[in-house]
Amino acid sequence: MVKSDALLGVIFALLAAVGFSAKAILVKLAYLDHVDTITLLALRMAFAVPFFIASAIWVNSRNAVPLVQRDWLTVLVLGLLGYFLSSLLDFLGLLYISAGLERLILFLYPTMTVVLSALIFNKSIGRKVMVAMALSYAGIVLVFLHDAGVSRSSGELGHAGVLLGAGLVFASALSYSAYLVGAGHAIQRMGATRFTAYASIVASIASILQFVLTHPLTALNLSVHAYELSIAMAIFSTVLPVFLLSYAIHHIGSSSSSLIGSVGLVATIALAYFFLGEAVSLLQIAGTLLVLAGVVTISLNSSKDRQS
Repeated sequence: MVKSDALLGVIFALLAAVGFSAKAILVKLAYLDHVDTITLLALRMAFAVPFFIASAIWVNSRNAVPLVQRDWLTVLVLGLLGYFLSSLLDFLGLLYISAGLERLILFLYPTMTVVLSALIFNKSIGRKVMVAMALSYAGIVLVFLHDAGVSRSSGELGHAGVLLGAGLVFASALSYSAYLVGAGHAIQRMGATRFTAYASIVASIASILQFVLTHPLTALNLSVHAYELSIAMAIFSTVLPVFLLSYAIHHIGSSSSSLIGSVGLVATIALAYFFLGEAVSLLQIAGTLLVLAGVVTISLNSSKDRQS
């Protein structure tokens, strides 16, 4: 039974990684249908929020711990920071860069979490972690050069456009890292599923309000294909991966789930190649391997620190 649960945990972690990776592909496909960023984000969260509301009701009925005003304020701030702002910056960045580079930059969040924790909690950063971080960021530079070359040859914005997109996605990853650093106490008090559901509801409301305040309702006059992509993004790249990952963490632990999530890097590049026709070069492969090596090293080191 234990082995069976562990196997299911691995499978669910893999499915979650692929689901999260598919988000960038779906966003790119929606942009081809001329859906603007704010509308797309609002549709994604509007289709996802009923699942999060149902989850919050179900978990709350099983959890008698009452929330105080400080808890609600934490949910509000972290929901806006970790899910709304992070998603908005990510979607904007995908206007300028490839899905492969986007996923690589987002995958840097463990390195950012290490730095933020060091600054906030006055923790030291070991030499091994510093070398791993250098490898990760060197890998990003290689993939950046690949994307800039492809963009220039296709007559797009070249280095300037890729730099803007990379900066936006980097800010997205930084926002999510700040969310992770700040969410620890709230998750311990409320539980991971409950807190995630509440924070996601906050982000959904913010996304929908942003659309209502900035767009006319005629902006919803989109193709059926655009709505299909939005629903797919909400279910297969938002709701299901969140709960699959929670199940995986419960059965095999956060460290193992995080390492299995590394598959998401390869999955994004493969999906982008097949569905978007994004080029794959030796430079991109080398950069991906460097990022993988750096992040996996940091993840393993963090796991050892928690156990010691």
